[in-house]
Amino acid sequence: MTSPAALLSGQTPLAVRMRPVSLAEVAGQRHLLRAGSPIVALADPEASSPGAVSIILWGPPGTGKTTLAQAIARSSGRRFVELSAITAGVKDVREVMQEAITQRDLYGQTTILFLDEIHRFTKAQQDALLPGVENGWVILIAATTENPSFSVISPLLSRSLLLTLQPLTDDDIGLLVDRAVADARGLNGAVVLSDEARSALVRLASGDARRALTGLEAGAAVALSHATAAATDAATDDDAGEETRATAVPEVSADDVAQAVDKALLRYDRQGDEHYDVISAFIKSIRGSDPDAALHYLARMIEAGEDPRFIARRLVISASEDVGLADPQALSIAVAAADAVAFIGMPEGRIPLAEATVYLATTAKSNAAYVGIDAAIADIRAGGFGRVPLHLRDAHYPGAKRLGHGRGYVYSHDSEFGVVPQQYLPDELDGRHYYEPKNLGAERDIGSRLERIRRILGDR
Repeated sequence: MTSPAALLSGQTPLAVRMRPVSLAEVAGQRHLLRAGSPIVALADPEASSPGAVSIILWGPPGTGKTTLAQAIARSSGRRFVELSAITAGVKDVREVMQEAITQRDLYGQTTILFLDEIHRFTKAQQDALLPGVENGWVILIAATTENPSFSVISPLLSRSLLLTLQPLTDDDIGLLVDRAVADARGLNGAVVLSDEARSALVRLASGDARRALTGLEAGAAVALSHATAAATDAATDDDAGEETRATAVPEVSADDVAQAVDKALLRYDRQGDEHYDVISAFIKSIRGSDPDAALHYLARMIEAGEDPRFIARRLVISASEDVGLADPQALSIAVAAADAVAFIGMPEGRIPLAEATVYLATTAKSNAAYVGIDAAIADIRAGGFGRVPLHLRDAHYPGAKRLGHGRGYVYSHDSEFGVVPQQYLPDELDGRHYYEPKNLGAERDIGSRLERIRRILGDR
């Protein structure tokens, strides 16, 4: 069993020790690991063809880009060379290419070149990769957190397959944490993990496996330090009591995790009450025009690792339901914030989310359109729909005019004001008003115009 001293001695980080040795151990990314996929083909040592297709792995940090590359190399038996774009230059790339040719010609061995953070390579450095990729001297596996369309040169993109990695799910992170606690490569059962600590680690990870394992390792070190200190303090107790304490396996608590990561742990369960309570308070604060409270709840959700896409969807709903036509621009801003979050990701995504939150909280509010559509739906469900008036029915299909369809219809654009006095609702609902604009924001002008329109229509 791993000793406390070993855990605290600065050995190889837990996240590195727990890297899978085969694709079967990889958590998440099932969409990339189906039978016959490029990654599976590359990892198969029995593949009939070399499978020499270069790939670019694009995804957020901690989603397994390096893990996949190393698992491919270990499973396939191919020679594996790793370079970092932070430290490597053109000279290093050319040396790898030359050695790859030598290994191929002398020993028939294919080289996999894993290049981390390829977006940091200049155009000239990326150009140096082209001959090796095009001629099959190496199989390039490049990793990037940046959009390759902007950070990788077109010739290299055209010669590679672009594979997109997704953030790991909570279940994926939980699986990795449990494995790291028990596995001989990890903590080897030196600690147990409380349910609250496990939930905190999953929440803090926000889809990043490396962050979860780093937090676990730090939390375990804190728990073991506490256990060691407690054993030392109890050294004068009776032998039986000391023996009992010595054999107990330390438990990592949520407080240990919080102390390790130097971050207060919010009580927040993305599947439980806090999830619904905080988002409810967020929306109600926007509706109540309190930007400070709205930002507070936004920050709580962000810090708790809430899915930013969920927050963005709620902002779009709020713009439609609570702001409505009092400020028609609100919906555009909310949708733009959602698009921005999807495009740039987190943590930068917090900025457009905050911008939209403040805008919605401080602008005029009206739920008139929301109330109107619900009232119309209620009438329909109650059977109040009637027949479409004859003059509004389609008159283009054969026999329609013979049935009177379209007869008497007046084309609105032929009138001076673009509005003509004719009936639009079915007879059963004639005169029913669903939309009643409020005297707020842009709806004040809409209401004034609608009043004039209804007078022309005869206030039907």
